[in-house]
Amino acid sequence: MTKRAIIKYSALILLFCAAAFTSCKEKKIEKTEVQKDTVAIGLREALTFYASFDTGVHADFAGGDSLLYTVPNRKALDSSRVGLRKPDITRQEGKGKYGAGLQFTERSEGYIYYPSEGNMAYSRENWHGAISFWLSLDPATDLEQGFCDPIQITDVSYNDAAIWVDFTENNPRDFRLGVIGDRNIWNPDGLEDENDLFLPQLVPVVSPPFAKGKWTHILINFSGLNTEKGEASLYMNGELKGTRPDISDSFTWELNRSNIYLGLSYIGFMDDLSLYNRALTENEIKSLYSLENGVKTILD
Repeated sequence: MTKRAIIKYSALILLFCAAAFTSCKEKKIEKTEVQKDTVAIGLREALTFYASFDTGVHADFAGGDSLLYTVPNRKALDSSRVGLRKPDITRQEGKGKYGAGLQFTERSEGYIYYPSEGNMAYSRENWHGAISFWLSLDPATDLEQGFCDPIQITDVSYNDAAIWVDFTENNPRDFRLGVIGDRNIWNPDGLEDENDLFLPQLVPVVSPPFAKGKWTHILINFSGLNTEKGEASLYMNGELKGTRPDISDSFTWELNRSNIYLGLSYIGFMDDLSLYNRALTENEIKSLYSLENGVKTILD
């Protein structure tokens, strides 16, 4: 083979390799896009509630009542009023993780909530779900002394058929997940000092990744509640922080009295609240954390 022929042959091989590499790269990109689309479709089908706070305080998407309510006392829900009626809580344009968000500025009386019915996929048998939202605060400097719950979902109280996350009362503050069944089951004797029974049910995170001016993604995942093998997990910024297995206590709600309460004694920002009718996969959780424009992306 002449030198000229060798050069021509080598050039053809290089051209073929380049074409093959480009084709493989395009296929890989196409496969990645298909995977993203599949994840988005799965999340959209599982979505039961979404509040972006971008155009107001009422939900963008809801399987039940989309309205936000304010009530002075949780035992007097008949006195609730539609809308955000607490001066220490405001919707701030451009201050959310995506667009507008809620800002909580002080501890005060009264509560804001969305009704659970239709928005939480509650079931008395084999209950599954997920709760996603973003928080921004410095717990050491922003929070006043005492426990605070950025979100609490229950028909009675934090210690009776409830799902919540909280900050502990003193610095340095831990962040905790509580998925607590019926109180008369786990505390059958009605003990007033119930810490020995209560605290082992929590999933604590020591030195949680919150900081001033920084947004942190929270994902509560649960499955099999109201069975003998319930499970609940806490994810932060797409990473698993802890799991509570073998939750056998029942979760009995008067569904029309159960609500999704926001910002109980919380001081800081909240944005992009979404609820799902099943536990999410690891891939879906990481995708939620990575969405460039929030959950609204999967609704477009």
